[in-house]
Amino acid sequence: MNEISKWPKTGSQRQPAKRRRSAWTWIAAVALIAAAVAAWFGFSEREGVPVAVAAIAPAPVTVSKPLRLDVDTQIGFLGQFSAVDRVELRAQVGGTLTEIHFEDGQIVHQGDLLFVIDSQPYEIRLAQATAQLQAATSRLALAKNQLQRAQTLKRSEFGSAESVDQRTFEQGDAQAAIDEAKAAIRDAQFDIEHCRIYAPFTGRIGAHLQSVGSLIAGSRYASSPTTLLATLVSLDPIHLDFDMSEADYLTFSRQRASQSGPLADQVDISLSDENKFTRQGTLEFVDNSLDRSSGTIHARAIVSNPDFFLTPGQFARLRLAVAPPAPALMVPDAAVLLDQTQHIVMTVSPDGTVVPKPVETGDLRGGLRIIRSGLAADDRVIIDGIVRAMPGGKVTPQDGTITYNAASDGQG
Repeated sequence: MNEISKWPKTGSQRQPAKRRRSAWTWIAAVALIAAAVAAWFGFSEREGVPVAVAAIAPAPVTVSKPLRLDVDTQIGFLGQFSAVDRVELRAQVGGTLTEIHFEDGQIVHQGDLLFVIDSQPYEIRLAQATAQLQAATSRLALAKNQLQRAQTLKRSEFGSAESVDQRTFEQGDAQAAIDEAKAAIRDAQFDIEHCRIYAPFTGRIGAHLQSVGSLIAGSRYASSPTTLLATLVSLDPIHLDFDMSEADYLTFSRQRASQSGPLADQVDISLSDENKFTRQGTLEFVDNSLDRSSGTIHARAIVSNPDFFLTPGQFARLRLAVAPPAPALMVPDAAVLLDQTQHIVMTVSPDGTVVPKPVETGDLRGGLRIIRSGLAADDRVIIDGIVRAMPGGKVTPQDGTITYNAASDGQG
């Protein structure tokens, strides 16, 4: 024995041995308990003591066959309202703005006076043109008398042909002066009339962009600079513009081409803060070509707006019918589940097994979702308790009813 082994073991060297003895103690205890349990179960079986096992009953669910109704095929779009008529109010004459006869943003009617420009300079021009007409009229009368005398002298051989020609020229020149003066009068009258600017149609006017006292630049020619005074947009009726994708346009064209009779061009409209399609319009225009950059084609509906509630620039949802009413299966929207890239409806087989069925869905009508394919009319669809239904599991079906809510018809 060497010198190191003679020293007594320290506390740190004795601790691993204690832990090993403690672990073996626990293992032995667990083994003893397991043996006791096994012996008890064996004794119970030999003595005929029943072992109670809790039986889990199938979960109850409410089922119903799909509701069968005649519905038309529709496509939904997002549109934006625009004015049928929109005009920039600009003066055709220049001058000082003297009057404004509207409040910003108010409804003005066709023929209402909007702006007044100082007409004094044009009234002066009118007076000058009137005076020129009088002078030209006097010269014409003199030219006629002189021509008659020249013709009389020529017939009596006391006058020359050159004198007759000169008097004839003077008469024509006087007549031209009269015509020029009359044109100047009409020009001045036109300017005076256009010093007062009226509403060309009924609509909502924007803010006035010039104040009283401002010097207005006006011109009758588009190439000349003019001053913008205000803008005016019509409100009744109003346009609803939207774009169809190429796929939607093909569906629209094919469905309509396959129908023997014409379809109604009515569109259903819902505003951004509404959950129902309570307004209607009429499809008015579909463009003649697709936009190559966006792959869409422009279309437009016209909408009645007698209360002027709709405003250009507002957004709205719209639905357009592309096929007449036909039988369709409908289920509650809550009964349709989204599984990654497909929609699924849970059904119950005659033996109570839950069978998921992939379906193709349509839009929402009366609170119900249209099922285009994947579901049979006699399938029992789980409409309540779907959270308790597991594919392939057993359930206890209870009959229910699918109800079409006409009050909510038109919801998006």
